[in-house]
Amino acid sequence: MPKNNALPALILGSLLCLGLIMLGTTVGDKLIKMKAMERTVTVKGLAEKEVRANVAIWPIRFTEVSNDLNQLYQTVEIKTNKVVSFLKQQGFSDDEITVALPAIDDRQAQGYVDPNVKYRYAAKVSISLYTNKVDLLLSTRTNMLSLAKDGIAISDQDYNSKAQFLFTELNNVKPEMVQSATQNARQVAEKFAKDSDSKLGKIKNASQGQFSISDRDSNTPYIKKIRIVSTLTYYLND
Repeated sequence: MPKNNALPALILGSLLCLGLIMLGTTVGDKLIKMKAMERTVTVKGLAEKEVRANVAIWPIRFTEVSNDLNQLYQTVEIKTNKVVSFLKQQGFSDDEITVALPAIDDRQAQGYVDPNVKYRYAAKVSISLYTNKVDLLLSTRTNMLSLAKDGIAISDQDYNSKAQFLFTELNNVKPEMVQSATQNARQVAEKFAKDSDSKLGKIKNASQGQFSISDRDSNTPYIKKIRIVSTLTYYLND
């Protein structure tokens, strides 16, 4: 290379090296800052709320037996009407009461006849009550013993005869509970940041868990416990 070109080439090379050094320093600083921004903490926020059920479904069942099929039908009709009349007297309407056809069982048609069976026919009667008058249903259940005076033995011990209680207004409490879960998560995150000598930054991401509705306990199935767990990730700043 000629001597008159050596100096410009040397200057150009020096400038390129200096530029690369400065570029490397800038990129390095940015990477350090980006790395610092990646300091995060992930916490869970819990919110729980107790509510009363707003819908009740009550299957009312009783059984009648007889050796005379016609007499059995007549007895079933009379007692079914008495149960429906009782429910109306308590304050329920026709729209809330559904009467299913009785299920008749002919025990002699089963091939083998148990000699200890006294009656040939058995009718299983089912009357369903679907209502939003939950408190009225609860008080009515305690008055059902009055039907025993008419020879109507209501079955309430087996699983299929248990009253069901539902809460169908979840959308009304969702916003409040999500806010409560978020606040709970932030309190946990702030405690962590304080213990680690950091400051809590913005939310990086958040996910809302599924709402769950369960009975508060087995003795009060008409009181429901609603639960939600939200997961949030916060940035941590020095």
